[in-house]
Amino acid sequence: MQYMILNYTRPSDYADADAVAAAAEGELWGAYTRALIDAGVFVGGNALHPAHTATTLRVRGETRDIQDGPYAASKEQFGGYYIIDVPDLDAALHWASLNPAASSGAVEVRPVVMRGAS
Repeated sequence: MQYMILNYTRPSDYADADAVAAAAEGELWGAYTRALIDAGVFVGGNALHPAHTATTLRVRGETRDIQDGPYAASKEQFGGYYIIDVPDLDAALHWASLNPAASSGAVEVRPVVMRGAS
């Protein structure tokens, strides 16, 4: 079963795209990504530009409401995600517990809806 691991980090940790790119290739996140690949559970994932680059859109009737910034105001920002393929939630939680964001921010784990799966 596939699970998405969503990384929530402190905005101050990754203030610009250069910091995000450096962290993704760095020791901490690079080692986590390599561990997922080496275990054969990595399906995909990406780092995201910092939250201040987000644009939020809401459609109400015929009106589009566009605002600069992320949807949720919180202490952490959604910084990236991994898609993993593991047998069950317990295995997904194991990998989530090793995610660098777990120790300083938060990690959310969600099952992926597989199209065409019965």
